[in-house]
Amino acid sequence: MRIQESAENYLEAILMIKLNKGYVRSIDVANHLNFSKPSVSVAMKNFREDGYIAMDPDGSINLTEKGQEIAERMYERHQIIAKALMALGVDEETAYKDSCKIEHDISDLSFEKIKEHLIRHYD
Repeated sequence: MRIQESAENYLEAILMIKLNKGYVRSIDVANHLNFSKPSVSVAMKNFREDGYIAMDPDGSINLTEKGQEIAERMYERHQIIAKALMALGVDEETAYKDSCKIEHDISDLSFEKIKEHLIRHYD
């Protein structure tokens, strides 16, 4: 399933915040992505309606299986592409910024080949 790049960024951000803090609130997503709280609230409502997240009564955001799958896919791409760029000599900050852009557009085949190459030569 293909969703918009902005949706992929939101879901990946939710996963990253959850990994770092153990919980996620809308304000955490807004701060992480540098978006306004109202924009994030609208997005969370849409994600909830589309079945990508569930909200606890206390306002905590949880990824559904569908949302988790997309978030993990984007997170893996982000990490692997950044590592590949750093292996080529790109500084860490630039590598992570660039990987955030590349992760959405790279084909599955190209990504898998980059991943295989890294595993073969750097693990």
